[in-house]
Amino acid sequence: MKNKLDKEEVELLESIEKGEWQPVKNQEREIRKHMDYALTSLKKDKRINIRISSRDLELLQIKALEEGLPYQTLISSVLHKYINSVNA
Repeated sequence: MKNKLDKEEVELLESIEKGEWQPVKNQEREIRKHMDYALTSLKKDKRINIRISSRDLELLQIKALEEGLPYQTLISSVLHKYINSVNA
């Protein structure tokens, strides 16, 4: 293997090799269900305007570049993760 695995990848590989993973029943249905979840969560049908400090915006844009994302997508993703973690 050319790439070195990180800690999480090593743990996942060990778990798979130990046989701790089981196939999902009704795999086709589960795939469709999760695709629907993804499509619903990615649907962007509202627009907002916010005021943000220049420094925060610059840092968000830098982080977005590092992640390979448009900065507005990163902002939307952060908000989505925050809202879902608060309601979990």
